[in-house]
Amino acid sequence: MKRESMVAFLIASTIVACLGNGVSASNQNITYDVVVYGGTSAGIAAAVQVKRMGGTVIVIEPTSRIGGLTTGGLGQTDIGNKAAIGGVAREFYQRIRKHYEADASWRWQKREEYRSGGQSRSRVQEDTMWTFEPSVALRVMQEFVNENEIQIIYRQRLDRSGSGVTKDGARIQMIRTEGGRSFSGRTFIDATYEGDLLAEAGVSWTVGREANAEYGETLSGVQTRRAIHHQFVRGVDPYVTPGDPSSGLLPNIDAAGPGNEGMRDHRVQAYCFRMCLTDHADNRLPFTKPVGYREIDYELLFRNFEAGAKNIPWSNSAMPNRKTDVNNNKGFSTDYIGRNYNYAIASYDERDRILTDHLAYQQGLMWTLAHHRRVPEWVRTEVSRWGPCKDEFERADGWQGQLYIREARRMIGSYVMTQHNCQGREVAANPVGLAAYTMDSHNVQRHVGPDGFVHNEGDVQVGGFSPYPIDFGALVPKKSECTNLLVPVCLSSTHMAFGSIRMEPVFMVLGHSAATAAVHSIQQEVDVQDVDYEVLQERMEADSQVLKWTGPRRTSAVGIDPKSLPGIVIDDEAAERIGFDSSSTSAGPFVGIGYRHDGNDGKGRQSAVFRSTIAKAGKYSVRLAYSPFTNRSTNVPVAVMHAGGTTNFIVNERAKPQDAPFVSVAELSLAEGEVSITVSNEGTDGYVIIDAVQLLPQD
Repeated sequence: MKRESMVAFLIASTIVACLGNGVSASNQNITYDVVVYGGTSAGIAAAVQVKRMGGTVIVIEPTSRIGGLTTGGLGQTDIGNKAAIGGVAREFYQRIRKHYEADASWRWQKREEYRSGGQSRSRVQEDTMWTFEPSVALRVMQEFVNENEIQIIYRQRLDRSGSGVTKDGARIQMIRTEGGRSFSGRTFIDATYEGDLLAEAGVSWTVGREANAEYGETLSGVQTRRAIHHQFVRGVDPYVTPGDPSSGLLPNIDAAGPGNEGMRDHRVQAYCFRMCLTDHADNRLPFTKPVGYREIDYELLFRNFEAGAKNIPWSNSAMPNRKTDVNNNKGFSTDYIGRNYNYAIASYDERDRILTDHLAYQQGLMWTLAHHRRVPEWVRTEVSRWGPCKDEFERADGWQGQLYIREARRMIGSYVMTQHNCQGREVAANPVGLAAYTMDSHNVQRHVGPDGFVHNEGDVQVGGFSPYPIDFGALVPKKSECTNLLVPVCLSSTHMAFGSIRMEPVFMVLGHSAATAAVHSIQQEVDVQDVDYEVLQERMEADSQVLKWTGPRRTSAVGIDPKSLPGIVIDDEAAERIGFDSSSTSAGPFVGIGYRHDGNDGKGRQSAVFRSTIAKAGKYSVRLAYSPFTNRSTNVPVAVMHAGGTTNFIVNERAKPQDAPFVSVAELSLAEGEVSITVSNEGTDGYVIIDAVQLLPQD
């Protein structure tokens, strides 16, 4: 669609939504069945369901655009298993596919030229499509609104001065906006990314990372040991003048970090804009240097390249019409690490400043990658052929207004979803939908490591489990705090479980289920916490919600604590590595938090040295840990260097270890002193895994 046509369509749709349905001052005298605060994907799904159940509903959207991230640039949908998504959410993705079946939808490329590298890639023909342009997502959202005659109030923010929520005991009666509008309801849904309504209603919430001990988890809290992904190349100096701490730290390095391992902190995983870019000259806008650009803000990027970084620091995923969804990737990228800690509780003015700061940073980053002389020429050449789209967003420079709020407040409700739910150790008794994504937290801080170089911390990526149910109790507050509020986005969850749940299709699923419960609470004349779950379940299933996973079941691979093993154990974390930068937890068991591999690349240029000291001479079994698979190398060279000389071995990593995850390479008589075991990928015929080395006394 031409830009002019799209703008006209949006204007007309907005008029229909705001005026055609009788939205006026008189609405302040209406008591709605459901008042939805936040026109995110979850909020729109909720409103659709209320209308389909015969209820009255109004949506108050603080901005001028509905759909949240789904219409704000996140077009390469994140979802671990598409079969887990049902209801209004699946209908949305079905409508996306129907849109792209029309030849007129392909303006900038032919349909047969498009190849998706993400969720829409499948060997089996589907009736859904999971990658899409933001403008198309907005069109589909607007179709939902128009077809169901949903009233939308735009640009009305909740009054957060202390008088924005009127309650009678534990029930919300009315909410007020900064613009002086009031909206009464029988039930309310907070569908915002920030959780402002739940907070103003006096519902318990938290921000940041829980300590592992709070819920018996292992992945929440400070996670320096898992600082593997999206990391700097070794040797990046953190100081303004390299090697001189007195010169001060470069921007956005946390002098107080990293904190104690596994402990609670206030930090929040980084935000960014999911950029919709194009390489079509007729639709491309240039990357421009923002006002106030400071070269020093990108000094760490330059040093990372100079230390040997070999990749463009982005994830550039193809979408239709020669457009992309660009996300964070590598050590210094689009995530603005450390600049969002106050966002969740900040005033509106401060949030606007945080958003503007993020926009300037990311615009500056893209200009730098495209034009700065200290960026490798091949990177500049590739990045500069891309740019923001002319036909996607309202801003003249092509940038969107929706910041990727990966996490803000999280309610502490009737049921708290945890890592145990994700990994199947605890199963929700009253499911309202399934989550299906890896437990995924982006980095939360940048700090100086014990080696004196700069490091990122907070990135955790642990998956390998089946889709799992989300409990109804995670959508409702404690009964003593509020009895007519449901929260499908800032739901009750720990930091780590939220990292798995926080995907747009799941938010839509939960918005749908929250609305179903809201209408049932009115029909049954009970508090939301007391809705008859059997009746709720019957309706959700009738509406094609997926509440139980019936497909193949997977469990997370198991990590073994190195301290629990006998003898001398050197984990891959302690190895001296050249290469072996890729890490995984896909196949287990493994030692520690995961294992590394060579990516089946750079043969002869990657090696790992495991060093230790023999305190007592004697016979030792030299054991190598790895996870076997058909793509592993059959001829991994292993060299054991000790006081008696060097002994060389070949290990077949396709073969199952005799004592998983360890295979005994040899028994050697080792004298007191240093011993080292070197694993390389010289001449290997598949992936080379390095996990751990064990020296086990045989006396």
